[in-house]
Amino acid sequence: MTQPKILIMPGSNRAGSHNARLAAAAHKQFSKLECEAVRISLRDYPLPIFDADLETQKGVPENAQKLGRLFSTHHGVMIVSPEYNASFTPLLKNAIDWISRVKKDDSGPLSPYRNPVFALAAASPGGFGGIRGLIQLRAVLTELGAQVIAQQAAVGNAASAFDDDDELTNDRARQFLANTCASLVDIARRLKVHV
Repeated sequence: MTQPKILIMPGSNRAGSHNARLAAAAHKQFSKLECEAVRISLRDYPLPIFDADLETQKGVPENAQKLGRLFSTHHGVMIVSPEYNASFTPLLKNAIDWISRVKKDDSGPLSPYRNPVFALAAASPGGFGGIRGLIQLRAVLTELGAQVIAQQAAVGNAASAFDDDDELTNDRARQFLANTCASLVDIARRLKVHV
């Protein structure tokens, strides 16, 4: 049986980002499961601020098309997002908005939010672990037609949550992440379409 393909995308580009570290920890968890996992950075896919006039004049930017293709050709997507003012990052919102405009490529129709199943995770310096931002992110993805699994990982006190190898030091947080990764792989395997 073909292994499910999992895409991991942090919603932060900041140097030393807690969420990039959580994405690295998730990648290690996925490496223990029967799947093909790849981690990307939005730094490698710069996008202009979403603007309908710009889209009309120049079309969907190439990097948005690449991201849309990545979403469409993976069975599962884990988004790891920091919390900004009880929501998620402008960087991530902009990427989500542009990806929502990707409907096809040279090979045919694409469904960036309907093909894969999604999982969410967050790390935050505060005690709530970014959970308020994940509520907002879940609502947006669901509105776009995405299936978002119930399990999620929220890591609080992120400044001291990782060791030098980007492993979570708290057993409970590590178990939440492991459960979320395992659930995503299991559901992606059961629901996967041929991509």
